[in-house]
Order: sequence, then structure tokens, then C-alpha cells
Amino acid sequence: QLQLVGSGGGWVQPGGSLRLSCAASGFTLDHYAIGWYRQAPGKEREGISCIGRSPNGDVSSYIADSVKGRFTISRDNAKNMVSLQMISLKPEDTGVYYCVAGRPPGQCARPEVWGQGTLVTVSS
Repeated sequence: QLQLVGSGGGWVQPGGSLRLSCAASGFTLDHYAIGWYRQAPGKEREGISCIGRSPNGDVSSYIADSVKGRFTISRDNAKNMVSLQMISLKPEDTGVYYCVAGRPPGQCARPEVWGQGTLVTVSS
């Protein structure tokens, strides 16, 4: 069974930082594009970051304008984990964050595996 198990969410004040992580089980992340989606209250789910993986092994990356310069996605192949480091958090970053993994051609746009979601609340 392919799973992504997330951790690291919680409450933080505006301007604070959080680090989200997802541990993969049942598959090797190195063969997958990995990314993060989030869903704010009352809004549609949006993709915010992705490290892509083409069929020939080329790597690409994407970061949404709304989080550029504040969020950093990374992968640790040795630990089979993906992380999202978030700094300078704003109230509008509040939402449920999902890690995803997918192979080409779908990659992050059509992920094969979704984490269970972790809630991030940014408020004073």
C-alpha cells in the first residue's frame, strides 16, 4: 500500500515558521515527482510547490507566487521523506496542507498518492 504520512502542522503566529514533513511508505520517493497542495477555508485546493521528475530523470521545480520566497520544498531520498519549510507565515496561509507524489506524465498535476492532510493555522 502506497502511503504518505504527514506531520508538523499546528498553530503559529503571523511571521512565524513551521516545517511540514511527509514520510513515504510502500514506494520510493526518488522515482516520483513530489509536491504540496493546500486548501484554505472556503477555497479550492491549490498546488503550491512541486519538484518534478521527467521520464528521462530531469528535475524541474515550481513554487506558487503566493508563497515564493517564503516556502521551500525539499526531499530526502535517504529518509524517503518530503518536507515543506515555511517562514514569514501569514494568516492567509491558514489551511490544510497535503503532500503528494506522482510519476510522469501526471507528476504533481495528477498525483498518485496523497497524504492525509495536516492543518496549519496562522493567527494572533
